Amino acid sequence: MKIKSKLLLISFLLFQAVLFAQNNTTISGTVYDDQGQPLPGANVVLKGTTTGIQTDFDGNYTLDNVPGNGILVFSYIGFTSQEVPINNRTTIEVTLEQDTQSLDEVVVVGYGTQKKADLTGSIVTVDSEQIEKTPSANPVQSLQGKVAGVQIVTTGSPGASPTVRIRGLGTYDSQDSDATKVLYVVDGMFYSNIDFLNPNDIKSMNVLKDASSSAIYGVRAANGVIIIETKSGGKNRKPQIEYNGYTGVQRAQNVLKMANAEQFVTMAVESGSTADVQFVLNAMQRYGRSRINPNVPAVNTDWYDEIIRDGLIQNHSLSVMGGTDNVSYSMGTNYFSQEGLLDMKNEYERFNIRSKLDIDVLDNVKVGVNTVFSNATQYTPEDSAWFKAYFAVPILPVFDELNTDATPIQYANAQALGYRGTQNPFPDMEYNENRLKIRKLLANIYLQTDLIKDKLTFKTTYNVDYSALEERYVNLPYNMGYGDQRISSINRKQNNYYNQIWDNILTYNDTFAEDHNVTIMGGASYRDEAANRFEATGSDIVGIDYDTSRYLDFADPLSFNNNVEEENKRIYGQSYFGRLSYNYKDRYLLYGTFRADRSSKFTQEQWGYFPSVGAGWVISQESFMKNNNIFDFLKLRAAWGRLGNDNVAASAGANTISNTTVDLGDSPVTGITATSTYTDLTWEVVEETDFGINMRTFNNRLSLEADYYIRDTKNAIMPVYIPIANVTVSRNSGVIRNSGVEVALNWSNDISPDFNYTVGANFTTVKNETLELEDPKGYIDSGSAEFRQRTIVGEPLYAFYGYETTGVYQNQAQIDADPTAQSAIADGQDIQPGYLIYKDRNGDGSITDDDRTVLGSFLPKFTYGGNVGINYKDFGFSLNFYGQSGNKILNRKRGEIIFTNDTNMDADLAKNRWHGEGTSNSYPSSAGLRDGWNQKLSNFWVEDGDFFRIQNIQLAYTLRGEKLKGNAPDFKFTLTAERPLTLFNYNGFNPEVSDGVDRQTYPVPAIYTVGVNVKL
Repeated sequence: MKIKSKLLLISFLLFQAVLFAQNNTTISGTVYDDQGQPLPGANVVLKGTTTGIQTDFDGNYTLDNVPGNGILVFSYIGFTSQEVPINNRTTIEVTLEQDTQSLDEVVVVGYGTQKKADLTGSIVTVDSEQIEKTPSANPVQSLQGKVAGVQIVTTGSPGASPTVRIRGLGTYDSQDSDATKVLYVVDGMFYSNIDFLNPNDIKSMNVLKDASSSAIYGVRAANGVIIIETKSGGKNRKPQIEYNGYTGVQRAQNVLKMANAEQFVTMAVESGSTADVQFVLNAMQRYGRSRINPNVPAVNTDWYDEIIRDGLIQNHSLSVMGGTDNVSYSMGTNYFSQEGLLDMKNEYERFNIRSKLDIDVLDNVKVGVNTVFSNATQYTPEDSAWFKAYFAVPILPVFDELNTDATPIQYANAQALGYRGTQNPFPDMEYNENRLKIRKLLANIYLQTDLIKDKLTFKTTYNVDYSALEERYVNLPYNMGYGDQRISSINRKQNNYYNQIWDNILTYNDTFAEDHNVTIMGGASYRDEAANRFEATGSDIVGIDYDTSRYLDFADPLSFNNNVEEENKRIYGQSYFGRLSYNYKDRYLLYGTFRADRSSKFTQEQWGYFPSVGAGWVISQESFMKNNNIFDFLKLRAAWGRLGNDNVAASAGANTISNTTVDLGDSPVTGITATSTYTDLTWEVVEETDFGINMRTFNNRLSLEADYYIRDTKNAIMPVYIPIANVTVSRNSGVIRNSGVEVALNWSNDISPDFNYTVGANFTTVKNETLELEDPKGYIDSGSAEFRQRTIVGEPLYAFYGYETTGVYQNQAQIDADPTAQSAIADGQDIQPGYLIYKDRNGDGSITDDDRTVLGSFLPKFTYGGNVGINYKDFGFSLNFYGQSGNKILNRKRGEIIFTNDTNMDADLAKNRWHGEGTSNSYPSSAGLRDGWNQKLSNFWVEDGDFFRIQNIQLAYTLRGEKLKGNAPDFKFTLTAERPLTLFNYNGFNPEVSDGVDRQTYPVPAIYTVGVNVKL
């Protein structure tokens, strides 16, 4: 019985084993990433067991003896894990999605990386997907509206770079000069412009907004830092070939309407100018009368319509990346071209080649090299054409067959009608060619070794930047008749720039007693910058019509006299820097940096010292917050730091001796005065304090990042008037403050595996003010006397300074009752109904210079942006918007009527002018516009620059290769509209004016493109 029982038990167990074996199976398949590329080294594990395997080089796996009712877990670093029921299948293929939260945990900082949760400063990351959506020659344009605290001022001219301001304007320079530019760090190399970069080559942009984050870069970082990391290959990755391209059209939007012929004639008659009326009669006699209104000339030219065209834009990139066991590589080429809106030789074309190679030569030694060659040709516009198109009278045609003296083209000349200038913008476009050839060779090579594995690393990097800019400005000969003619001339400039930087960095990482995490970095850097400029001008070129003759050796040799110059500059810099970051239990954070910089640019104080400190408290890691149902993550942070700015003029000047005659008694006595105007400059110093909060809630769906900052520029270089010498020199003599609040909110939610969406918004407040200046007058004037800007303590830099208007005189009785009008009449000023009323600010009964006041600043007080993204299966939709308010624009092109009265005016003036009692209380009459009383700089000429813009709309569809026959790749198709709608009230093409003075601003186009992305 016992034997039978044992046999029965054994038989039962064998039977169960057979049944178990029959239910087990072998499963195979491939694991892909979300771009359809195989993932080598992905983990495939049977859930609840240790049974598992990694995918091979091609992403394939085979797992034996797996129960048919089990569950497989697929995982890979940087991707979201996925559980898949087997359901008795033998083939399972899986696509893993990138875990964006995990990828965002590490960000690039100065000379290294850091976990995002450990940051104590204000750093924002913009990924490649957002960058690639913007069709532009310069990738920094993609940041507009996406990063709180960053103002991007767009320009429509092809190849031109936008103005970038991080947390306001901190130096006394309203132009986009080197002194105001941010620092771009591309794979470790320093640049002031990234117009050579293809947006498709960028992996991420990290914007370092506060001084604590940027201080490690010392004297180069005063205006903020943007760190750019380009795309790299990966080890054990099958070669991936990618094509990314788009083509489209650019179209001018918000084209300014000018007065048409009928409106122009009406204003000319109302002006009371006999000469203007005669010019109209001359046009009727020369070109005939309108059939619709015989009191108006037959010609009705819309000059903006004549000079503006649609422009093509296209971009094509081809790249390959991959790697083996010890090598990763990335190579690519790019072609970009863009036509300008101005109908002349106005375009930009760029061709790039890049390569990036990283090699593990030993287990603990790694070397790499990164190179970019960029070859661009830019034909810049003749901006005077915009200016002339604004002023050209509509009763003048483009061509005039009666102007027989005009050669080689019979363009119309307004002088034929009696006007003082030619007015026609077409000769400026046809007979001028401005060509720039821009060649750049950029490279860096590094060697990195682990002195102590996973703890102590040494890295040495050599960076070199060679740029050659060849400028050629050709003035072709022409004759416009009526004595207006020009001989040919050429101005040529050769600019060579050479910059090299050698960095040596030692980094130590360690963890003590499990809870104490420390990173210590120390380094030294040496830089050598050299620049050479050669310029010469020649005239009367032989064979000027041929491009092969547009060189100086074809010019008249005598024309070179006093027209040749050469300039050479060289600057050396030496730096030592270090960083300490510490966190305890991922809860308490400390951060500190120090950098010492030496520059040969300054004569006495060559060394500058720039420290920073930061602290953070991750409250959500505290034990009392562990089970809270509100905050998934909550961090408070504070930081302080100092930065420098040596992108300013070097110390310069001279001793001056002047003869002076004074009266002593009744006799004149001659002597000398000796003065020194030596500037003795040193770098400006930015000192900034930042308080911030980072928060995530609602199961990480809602995130908030907010900052309050105070950013002071000390030793600001400003012009100072020296009374005894009657000269103005630059001195470190002021303090400029920018302060404000930044807030960014983002909400994301996955409704289902096929549907998710994101919504985001950000806003920034900026208060710019002058805290101190040493000029004995108590203020600094800029701009011209007619269009005054003034910097005053307590006010913004370059504030517009003029009179306030309170209305328009409607009748004579109102003039008779106004003491300020009567005072002006008593001084000989004629005041008529339709003239502007000015505010008597000091109450003295007359309008004088003392009644002027600050009329506003070109710097916006408030900027904002937002985004919406929706993904459903293979469809994607995104929308971005951007806007600003609180800034002013000086409509100088309108205001320059003070210099000439016989020109056209914009339609807004024509429609809203005062032309009788009650017709307008803000616009003067046609006669008033021509009178000096109304031409004073006032808030009539200074307008609001507020605007709201739909920044980008993109619709995308991905055609999965699995839906096609054969081994087809995925295709992603996109339709993009860039800046399709801008709403504003300013009377101009564009409310984005870099320095706030609109004299001839290039229109910013709307861009419509169709694109495709293919990965093989």
